[in-house]
Amino acid sequence: MIWPFILLIGAAWLLQSILGYLQIKHFNKKYAELRKIGRVAIGKKTGMFRAGTVVMFAIDRNANILKSAKMQGVTVFSKVKKLKGFEGKNLLKISENEFNRVDKLTSLAIKDAMRSYHIISQGGELKPKKTWIERLIPSKN
Repeated sequence: MIWPFILLIGAAWLLQSILGYLQIKHFNKKYAELRKIGRVAIGKKTGMFRAGTVVMFAIDRNANILKSAKMQGVTVFSKVKKLKGFEGKNLLKISENEFNRVDKLTSLAIKDAMRSYHIISQGGELKPKKTWIERLIPSKN
């Protein structure tokens, strides 16, 4: 009785791995398309039990947005889609009005892209954010 359950768990894990691989492959393809246009600023807002969001902006030397895209969802079926309404705007000068046109997670991901771009353009380094497990169990450092 236990073997069918173990096989089911193994098959589910394998299917999830394959679908995750395909999702990453799709994301990398879209990133490469944006990279051909210009530099790419990426922002993300992860959700533990809700949809995560990743935004990508292809920008020119003056941080003007040439093309934008986002991936949002909780499953491996999430795909990168066009993020409308930001082309032609300056990444560092996006107004609150623009943030109000998108959902909260997308807004936070855009703000993360702005912050990341600002740090990198000033010659700084992005520090990895702590995962929820790292926040739950503090390190001894």
